[in-house]
Amino acid sequence: MTFADPAALLRQLFDAAVASAQPALCVPPHLPDPARVRGRLIVIGAGKASAAMAQAVENHWPGPLAGLVVTRYGYGAPCERIEIVEAAHPVPDAAGLAAAQRLLALPETLAITADDLVLCLISGGGSALLPLPAGALTLEDKQAINRALLASGATISEMNTVRRHLSAIKGGRLAAAFHPARMLTLLLSDVPGDAPVDIASGPTVADPSTCADALEIVARHRIALPEAARQLLESGAGESVKPGDPRLAANEVRMIAAPQMALEAAARVAEAAGLPAHILGDAIEGEAREVGRVLAGLAQQVAGRGQPFAAPCVLLSGGETTVTVRGPGRGGRNVECLLGFGVALGEHPRIHALMADTDGVDGREEIAGALWTPGTIARAAAAGLKPRAHLDDNDGHGFFQALGQSLVTGPTRTNVNDFRAVLVI
Repeated sequence: MTFADPAALLRQLFDAAVASAQPALCVPPHLPDPARVRGRLIVIGAGKASAAMAQAVENHWPGPLAGLVVTRYGYGAPCERIEIVEAAHPVPDAAGLAAAQRLLALPETLAITADDLVLCLISGGGSALLPLPAGALTLEDKQAINRALLASGATISEMNTVRRHLSAIKGGRLAAAFHPARMLTLLLSDVPGDAPVDIASGPTVADPSTCADALEIVARHRIALPEAARQLLESGAGESVKPGDPRLAANEVRMIAAPQMALEAAARVAEAAGLPAHILGDAIEGEAREVGRVLAGLAQQVAGRGQPFAAPCVLLSGGETTVTVRGPGRGGRNVECLLGFGVALGEHPRIHALMADTDGVDGREEIAGALWTPGTIARAAAAGLKPRAHLDDNDGHGFFQALGQSLVTGPTRTNVNDFRAVLVI
């Protein structure tokens, strides 16, 4: 690979990041020793990668298996011993509700004992895929809350704090339901900082946050809540399972893939091609367009001043930006970041960029992200497109799709958050 084809090089870096987090690679080294499992191995899980994780378990586990995992529509994988259910993401649906109910009922259905080992496979997307409302909340309430959270500009940690306290399965409740069986949770992180409690809203880990914390987030972001949700938080009835709860004492949690690992995989590919790679951070948050503006300024400094890095080089970053929805466009956060980057950058003959979600879905579109090239603004002008207007409308997908610069991967069956690569040549 040479710098003669910057777009192909950027795609190669993205592919390397995604490949590094494939469950077939990450799951097998963390499977328990069959000789140390006294009873049955029960497999449960949720997330965009959960079906592929279950398939990896099946391919490497010699003994009997039973279980159920729920994944996003289109993200299933063929399994013979573990049932795969598909449901909606990012706004939950009845299929996800039914799957969550079945998961919570499994301990009784399977007559779980202390000799059994529960292997829980958790990845990003699990919050929406396990929509089991607490108290008097309904699925329709959960759907409305999810839409409001997604449009509010709240960080993923803030959103999941609210979700944990309105759920009958998140915030450690799923693990508590399987007591006294031992539980091993394997996590693919899609959140800045890799906090287990924030990955799929932590269904198997203790939660130190409180209903009061959730209420503060709701107030700060002016999120409208159904009355049943407000009562649940204000009464304290929505409290999650807290650290020190004896029902979680025998649980073990392992992080098997994370954004930093994916960025390091991309960096190795860049350096093998003779291109210095600099990882700016794996947990960058903030308004997507503003993060894009900062990255544009940094790229210009590299190109024009050789600071803080000399060109040629590639600047890699991950994390999860947010979008405060103002316009009627199609989203999502990666293309909004890229469009903010491009508007701030303008025409520059030496700067290229790719920004995409490693799960293959940016926002609600079956589009991973997009590419920015030195000719993007000229092509937009020729097509009658105004980058600033599309940015104001939160319509990154509409802009890049019209130019043929969208990145479409199909389901990647993994999820280690956003991937951003800025190439300065």
